[in-house]
Amino acid sequence: MRSVTYSMNVSLDGYIVGPDGDFNWTTPDEEVFRFWIDEIRQVGVHLMGRRLYETMLYWETADQDPSTGEAELEWASLWNPLPKVVFSTTLSAVRGGARLASGSPAEEIERLRAEPGGDIAIGGATLAAEAAASGLIDEYRAVVYPVLVGGGIPFFPREERRVDLELAETRTFSSNVVYLRYRVARRDAL
Repeated sequence: MRSVTYSMNVSLDGYIVGPDGDFNWTTPDEEVFRFWIDEIRQVGVHLMGRRLYETMLYWETADQDPSTGEAELEWASLWNPLPKVVFSTTLSAVRGGARLASGSPAEEIERLRAEPGGDIAIGGATLAAEAAASGLIDEYRAVVYPVLVGGGIPFFPREERRVDLELAETRTFSSNVVYLRYRVARRDAL
């Protein structure tokens, strides 16, 4: 069965986007960007909301820009053919390897889990919150930037629900960015 992962860049105070909608503090250095390239190789399908989809549209044509570097070209070559499922009530069409979701996040995840392939990645806090509320996330992967932004869109949903986690991996980059990977601790019923 495919694993469902939620991965995003996050500020030390827990936000993926600051109060002004800005996330330029997440611009990765070469080492962190290489890490994301390695991460995307494990993904079989990526689920995202409209805002992340529109942000990532840049990569559809990045290879046409002569100033695009080697690492960015490598990312685009992996990202563009990757199947993507976009959850939106406002979009009527999507481009590239994307399709609009036909069901709820829970329905899509359950259907995709039954298919062969790499991880099911979720990007975007709103979509991840829906999946988390249904107990569908298997791993949380946070790339923590050494910045406090003071508010915005939180990485974790603000709900009154406890989820026990097991540390699976950590990594500290030379830029003082820290990667944390936690598995959801699933307790078998007695």
